[in-house]
Amino acid sequence: MKSRLFLLIALALTAAASASAEGTLKTQIREIIAGADARVGVAVIADGDTLTVNGSPDYPLMSVMKLHQAVAVARILEERGLPLTTTVHIYVQDLKAGTWSPLRDARPGGGFDMSVAELLRYTLQQSDNNACDILFDRFAAPEHVDSIIRSMGFRDFRIAATEDEMHRDLKKCRENVSSPLSAADLMDRLASGTLPLGKEYADFIRSTLLECRTGLNRLPLPLEGSGALIGHKTGTSDREADGRWTGINDVGFVLLPDGRSYTLAVFISDSALGMEENEKLIADISGAVYSELSGR
Repeated sequence: MKSRLFLLIALALTAAASASAEGTLKTQIREIIAGADARVGVAVIADGDTLTVNGSPDYPLMSVMKLHQAVAVARILEERGLPLTTTVHIYVQDLKAGTWSPLRDARPGGGFDMSVAELLRYTLQQSDNNACDILFDRFAAPEHVDSIIRSMGFRDFRIAATEDEMHRDLKKCRENVSSPLSAADLMDRLASGTLPLGKEYADFIRSTLLECRTGLNRLPLPLEGSGALIGHKTGTSDREADGRWTGINDVGFVLLPDGRSYTLAVFISDSALGMEENEKLIADISGAVYSELSGR
């Protein structure tokens, strides 16, 4: 009887400590974003628990949707029995001008073959818009990507527009949307190996995200020198006619040196702040989450 009582007390104390930590972290996040002339949504997943602040489902994803695309393309390859080394032909008309595309800058003439793995490195690590639209064209249009991700059990998101469509009409940027928690859940399940996706494909996406080269002043900034590793995907819009940013985002999984991990999504939309201020908001939230969950 005593052992059962002690167990109940221990469980109650653990639950109370967890609730206290969550409340403290949520308070810190609200203090960081207080007064910002922007909508800021945050989701944290750690040890199966979730924390959300401003969890609306209509934050523009921007290039975070390339994570959804990568998972969908990998699923299609798996279903067709094709490896990541499968190649597609790149035509000059695929390499559109006036959009962010390191691929076009490196090989502007087109007329070459490239593996799906390399195209995914361009989309996930450098957020290449032409590489993204090549994958939409060759493997799955936005609506098909949406359907595949929904079949895996995800909700509170929508993929409906290509990069070219968003570039030609800024209103289309608001057709690819998500709640912070839905995006964090996708990243968390990818990181934990619980997505319904073959190990070869999931491992490739994870390792590619760990080498992401964009947004280093966002989620990764406060982790520098800590020994923690981060795999993440950013999203960045242009300014709209009123001077506000449609969306400045970052979603990532963090691997702590002691073997624990957590996932964090920060979405900023309709922001009147400067880019440095937007990125500092994301970095400050990342720092608060890291401090709380690492015990530092």
